Amino acid sequence: MSYQNWFLIETDQEYENAVARYSEVKHAPKGTIKHKEKLLLAHLISEFENQNSDLPDVDPIETIKIRMEDFGYNSTDLAKVYGDKGTVSKVLNYKQALSITMIRKFSELLHIPVDTLVKKYDLNIGS
Repeated sequence: MSYQNWFLIETDQEYENAVARYSEVKHAPKGTIKHKEKLLLAHLISEFENQNSDLPDVDPIETIKIRMEDFGYNSTDLAKVYGDKGTVSKVLNYKQALSITMIRKFSELLHIPVDTLVKKYDLNIGS
């Protein structure tokens, strides 16, 4: 797919097209037309996801687990994106809080709005 004029995303098909195109241009060098297109697509995709999110009102860790199930991922898949299986395990078991880096990476991987992942939740450090 080559460069096209993008507009607000209103349908699932437009969303799928935008996500596919974003995958093609996500490594575009700064200062290029493709980089500007990538930034625009990120904004449009985020807006569509925020408006059409059907994520339940649960804590960030439960949201991650739900989205992992939606995509068929396990903790090893998250560790591949984050780089540390032990830390991912601690986070998923409420033993350690999400880091900013995790929030960014999991937001992109699992299509979860960042504001959903930064919500406060309780840890089980003593157990």
